[in-house]
Amino acid sequence: MTSSDGQSSAAGAGRLVLAGTPMGQPGDASPRLREALGSADIVAAEDTRRTRALAAALDVEINGRVISYYDQVEASRAPALVEAIVGGATVLLVTDAGMPSVSDPGYRLVVACADAGLPITCLPGPSAVTTALALSAMPSERFCFDGFAPRKQGARRDWLAELRTQPRTVVFFESPHRLAQTLADAADVLGPDRRAAVCRELTKTYEEVRRGRLDELAEWAADGVKGEITVVIAGASETDETVGLDEVVERARRLADSGLRLKDASARAAAGTAYSRRDVYQAVLESRGE
Repeated sequence: MTSSDGQSSAAGAGRLVLAGTPMGQPGDASPRLREALGSADIVAAEDTRRTRALAAALDVEINGRVISYYDQVEASRAPALVEAIVGGATVLLVTDAGMPSVSDPGYRLVVACADAGLPITCLPGPSAVTTALALSAMPSERFCFDGFAPRKQGARRDWLAELRTQPRTVVFFESPHRLAQTLADAADVLGPDRRAAVCRELTKTYEEVRRGRLDELAEWAADGVKGEITVVIAGASETDETVGLDEVVERARRLADSGLRLKDASARAAAGTAYSRRDVYQAVLESRGE
C-alpha cells in the first residue's frame, strides 16, 4: 500500500493530518479544518481548552478523543499516536495558532510517521511568517525563517552576526518582553539604518505593524510592547557585503571629525555593512593607537 505522499504504509493504516489554525480570528478557519475537527478519531491539541473553544466558535462538535500534545509531552506521546494511526485512526494535530511543527509541537510526530511509512497530509491555513512578510513591505522573493531569536544576549548577538551579509529577508518570532533588547542588539550588530518591521497581534483586534529603521523600532519598543510578535528584517544588499573594514573605519573617523561622538559615528558607518558598531569603534581606537 502506498500513502498519499508516495511512501509505503501498513495495510489498514489511518493517517496523520496537520492542520493550520487561525491566529486570532475563528473566521479564518478553512472548511476542511471544520470538517477535520468533527471527523477525526483523535485530536492532538497543544492546548485542549483553546481547541475546544475554537470548535465551539466554529459551531463544530468534536466527536473524537481529544488529548493534549504540547512541547513537554511531545516525545512521550508520539509513539502511542503512531500506534493509533497504524491501527487505522485518523489523528488531527493542531496547535494554538498557525501550522504544527513550525516553531510549534509536531515535528517529532511527523518524523515518526514518516519513518513508519504512514500517510501524512496537511490542511493549509494561516501563517504568521508569510502574513508578516506580506505586510512588512520588505522584499519577499527570497526569505528565510529563523524561528525564535536566541534568549541569551551572547547567543543572540552571535546569531545576528550571521545575518550581517545574509541577502535574504529574515523573519523570526520574539517574545514581547525581549523585543526591545533584541531590536537594540540588531541595530548594533546589523547597523541602525537596516530596515525592519515589527508585526504585533496579527489578524487580531489590536493588530499593529511598525516599519522603520532598527534604531527607531528599538526606541519604540523600549516603552513596552504586548502581544504575539513577528519581526521582519531586510537582508543585506550586495554593495554592503563588499565594503571593507578600512573603508568603514575611515568613514567613522570622518563622521567623528565632523562632531559626532565616536560611538554614534561608528554606528552610522557600520550601518548596512558586515561590521557591527562595536567592531568599527574598536578598529578606530586601534587606528589611533588608543
